[in-house]
Amino acid sequence: MSLLAITGATGFVGSAVLAEALAQGHQVRALARREQPPRAGVEWVRGDLGDEDALAALVQGAEAVIHVAGLTNTHDPAEFAVANVTGTANVIAAMKGAGVKRLVFVSSLSARQPELSLYGASKAKAEALVEASGLDWTTVRPPAVYGPRDIDMLDLFRAAKWGVVPLPPGGATSIIHADDLAALLVALAAGNAAPTRRKVYEPDDGREGGWSHKELAAAIGRAMGRGRVAAPHLPRGVLEAAARADRRLRGDRAKLTADRVGYMCHPNWVARFDRKPPPGLWQPRIPGEEGLKATADWYRREGWV
Repeated sequence: MSLLAITGATGFVGSAVLAEALAQGHQVRALARREQPPRAGVEWVRGDLGDEDALAALVQGAEAVIHVAGLTNTHDPAEFAVANVTGTANVIAAMKGAGVKRLVFVSSLSARQPELSLYGASKAKAEALVEASGLDWTTVRPPAVYGPRDIDMLDLFRAAKWGVVPLPPGGATSIIHADDLAALLVALAAGNAAPTRRKVYEPDDGREGGWSHKELAAAIGRAMGRGRVAAPHLPRGVLEAAARADRRLRGDRAKLTADRVGYMCHPNWVARFDRKPPPGLWQPRIPGEEGLKATADWYRREGWV
């Protein structure tokens, strides 16, 4: 058993990581911006990525740090740099100050093409900081992460309920269930990770070649109990107009932003086979069809769809 420090532990992916770490018998110290209810095995540290004292307390005595926290969507482009770049620099500085060496950093496939979005550019810059840190680091670039409590793919399930799933221009993507991603991150942080150090991994659900957009739309339709769904490919101009409309309708809660349109229109977000994690360390346990169905069932039980 070891002490693992986790940033972003109250978010969608981070909460799955926290649960996985506890399930494996680890002690957890977790950063949270708001007061959290007591939880066995968890020491909460109140603060954020800009709070040097909180970060120092978070990492002190930890075996490893799993840095999940980051900003994925915003209408203020400057916030990407503050959260994803400066925030990562602050985590690195805290680790160095405490003498903690092991860092597992959660990046994004969008870092492969930083010119397409400000989000991807911020993750690429954060990756560069990690690689230059001198720490024993491993970077994980997840593809689209889904599962219960996820709000990013929720609109696709809601649309599928009515028999239509609007898509970006033709292409393919990989997906991964949050629980599978969490298992990988904990394995990297807590295991004998010497062979995985200073590596960049791109995990997925095990589906070779990923999912074409049409295939994924059909699978979400089946998960929602629809025999067939209409899945039109929308041109970039239509998506940009939809982003403006979403901003007017939902304000800061809008999910479709101009920045997201930038990387949604890229045709290839498939995890690369030569960046797969070592099979002896981790393999996905939740096939896409099974995970999408379980996610749809959870949405229905909770009244989200």
